[in-house]
Amino acid sequence: MSEAKYRRIMLKLSGEALQGQKSFGIDLETLHNFASQIKRVKEMGVEVAIVVGGGNFWRGSTAAANGMERATADYAGMLATVINALALQEVMESEGIHTRVQSAIDIHKVAEPYIRRRAMRHLEKGRAVIIGAGTGNPYMTTDTAAALRAVEIGAEVLLMAKNGVDGVYSDDPRKNPNARRFERLTYLEALNLGLRVMDSTALSLCMENKLPIIVFDVLTDCNIERAVEGKAIGTLVDSG
Repeated sequence: MSEAKYRRIMLKLSGEALQGQKSFGIDLETLHNFASQIKRVKEMGVEVAIVVGGGNFWRGSTAAANGMERATADYAGMLATVINALALQEVMESEGIHTRVQSAIDIHKVAEPYIRRRAMRHLEKGRAVIIGAGTGNPYMTTDTAAALRAVEIGAEVLLMAKNGVDGVYSDDPRKNPNARRFERLTYLEALNLGLRVMDSTALSLCMENKLPIIVFDVLTDCNIERAVEGKAIGTLVDSG
């Protein structure tokens, strides 16, 4: 079995990643693929926390742009992330992974409240922890939630799993075939160039806490494992 470079990771799964090749919703086959990879990662002795997005169901920024009050739109988006967290938990447990869902907003019937020390204890006991509802605050993205929770629980790396995009590019590679992919960037380079690694709040938080970020295509089989092993995939963003 390959050796892991990191012992505690934060995996950010976007809502778009959970929909796989579908245009909306959840693709269970894709979730089973993720769960199988996470199981193999855990068998390496790695502690796994996951933050899920909700863009496969709802985007608060889009709803706000169409006239909905932004805070209300963002709260609706938090509920979408909880749906994704529950679906992922179900699939992961069907693969034999003991999993807990925690939520940043109170929703006791389906999830524990997010409590930092409890999350860390779950990880120490070998359970995977899925964190839903972002930070629990409007105007904050799930990227920011992933960076914040990663720093809080002492994760050694933030894995940004993208849907069909294998790293950070100088432009949108789906629209510009001449876009250049970066193998490595510093935090300041990513901020100054305005690259779409994650939102600037999340990136600044990672920079302040020297948390490395790996941006990679999660739909390529075994890429979660490769990232945990420290293999050169996607784009590494760090202090240089």
